[in-house]
Amino acid sequence: MSTIERWKQRARSLKTELYAIYLAYRDPRVPWYARVVAACVVGYAFSPIDLIPDPIPILGYLDDLLLLPLGIALVLRLIPPVVMAECRVKAQAAMRENKPTNWIAAGVIVVIWLLLAAAALLLTMRMIQR
Repeated sequence: MSTIERWKQRARSLKTELYAIYLAYRDPRVPWYARVVAACVVGYAFSPIDLIPDPIPILGYLDDLLLLPLGIALVLRLIPPVVMAECRVKAQAAMRENKPTNWIAAGVIVVIWLLLAAAALLLTMRMIQR
């Protein structure tokens, strides 16, 4: 198997794992604090906007290579193993059938980023006017 094929396989397994975390987030057996962390990790992973933009050399990809795996590792420690195992099975089945898309969640994430950008702009404007 070529290096590119291995990377593609890893990317597919990461998508499946993130969808499993999303499913676990919705499970009532998961504690509230694990849900909060899971929502942040999944939201960040699927957000079209990064904390550090990718065009910035090295740092742009560093957040994806460090923050996301660390967030996933933390979430996996917080979610009960039984719940996570069930959600992985559901996620794999969903990925085989049809890739899940949730346009409402995507819209909410974009709105949140736009609100944060507007708040930063307003704050900057106030600072400049002083």
